[in-house]
Amino acid sequence: MSTNDDADGREGNGREDEVQGPRRIPGPRAAADDFDLDAVPLPAPRTDPTQQGAPEPEAEPESTAEPAVPAGPTEPTERTAPMAPPAAPALATPPALVLPHRVLKSLLGAWALAACSAEETEAVEAHLTECAACADEALRLRDAVGLLHTDGSLDLDPMLRSRVLDACLSRRPAKIPVPDWAAPYDAETARLDALLRDIGGSEWHAPVRLKWFERERAVNRKTTVAGVIGHLMTVDGLVSTALGLDDPLGNATAERGGSRSAPGSGVPLSPGARTEAYWSAARRPPTRAVREPWRQQSHALIRTVSFAGRGAAELSVSYGDFALPLQDSMLDRAFECWVHGGDIANAVDYPYEAPSAAHLHRMIDLAARLLPAALAGRRRAGLAGPARHLVTAGSPGRSLHLEIEGSGGGNWYIALDSPAALGSPAHAVAQVALDGAEFCQLVAGHVSPVEAAAGQEGDREAIRDVLFAAASLSRL
Repeated sequence: MSTNDDADGREGNGREDEVQGPRRIPGPRAAADDFDLDAVPLPAPRTDPTQQGAPEPEAEPESTAEPAVPAGPTEPTERTAPMAPPAAPALATPPALVLPHRVLKSLLGAWALAACSAEETEAVEAHLTECAACADEALRLRDAVGLLHTDGSLDLDPMLRSRVLDACLSRRPAKIPVPDWAAPYDAETARLDALLRDIGGSEWHAPVRLKWFERERAVNRKTTVAGVIGHLMTVDGLVSTALGLDDPLGNATAERGGSRSAPGSGVPLSPGARTEAYWSAARRPPTRAVREPWRQQSHALIRTVSFAGRGAAELSVSYGDFALPLQDSMLDRAFECWVHGGDIANAVDYPYEAPSAAHLHRMIDLAARLLPAALAGRRRAGLAGPARHLVTAGSPGRSLHLEIEGSGGGNWYIALDSPAALGSPAHAVAQVALDGAEFCQLVAGHVSPVEAAAGQEGDREAIRDVLFAAASLSRL
């Protein structure tokens, strides 16, 4: 046996305490030259943590480091492959956390918020499979946590007010109910009032650009949030005067020193002219003070039509160039309130949803019923193609199928040649498909007729005439 290169990895100087690699206490073993090292299997690593104090098994005789080379030329000795380092002892699985019922119940809130540790979460979830009361409470808390997320719209569901009122009226019916045809106006004024309540004082002066169509082109008028509310109040005054209530435009001219005007005595009836007169009569730009008179006027209109009875629905409301029955006029005012509420919401960065499906359907139906007359008026002005096939009043004639998709949608057949004709599926020569909200934006003058239709089929001239007639329904 060589004295310079022992097989157990020690240097040949006989110093056994200089073992290459980490120090450890070797177990009892025989001499290295008493057996064949290559035939000895490697010992399995000890994994029992309770045996940490026991002596470790004998190390592999061959060291992981190269043996010292003696001075002078010598023949290189054969070496074995390096031994792999011993495996780290495996950690024992900690026992499951055992907590009393009262502690687990107190952790349900933290569990719903995902604020428990891994051990607490495992203990709580194991408990929920055994305790029905805690499982129900955990579900309620988790649903409540879902309401804390603010990534959705902050605006209330347009149907919320209707559901609350229906629930209240089912328990205690109103002695004087609001007519069905006035319900959209009631809902839209309430939604706009909620928006106005939330905005700050400075936002009442935020710029708003009102848009509409005149003849073949889009026009606009710049005002403020307060100016928009003044505009709504002034045009609502047409309904007020028809019901015998005060006219806000007459009050505005009286404040400036003019005499109080009665309907038909110089006060303009056109919505645009009334609005310009109201804005010019004010000594200073409108402020948030306009909210209260507008709010009181809308409440007075709802209260008056509720007490007026069934005959009030057909009462005529004049708009200057045309007139509408009171029930259609209230729908028109509800539509304007929603559209201008959206204009205000865009100006102050406020979420604002479309009306409920039932109310939106009524508004679309009103616009569809007005389209034949609007088309006839454009034809008289030379802005639409000539009539192709005139029929007697009430008879079916050439029609356009207007298909409104989505919320509040449906199918309408628009008479093309005479406003007195009856739209008929059997006489349809064209079809236009539009989303409900997009159609309302077209009627409001916010969307170009050229870009409005999602689907078109049939007579191209009829399609163009109807789309431009829909845009012509818009006004200031």
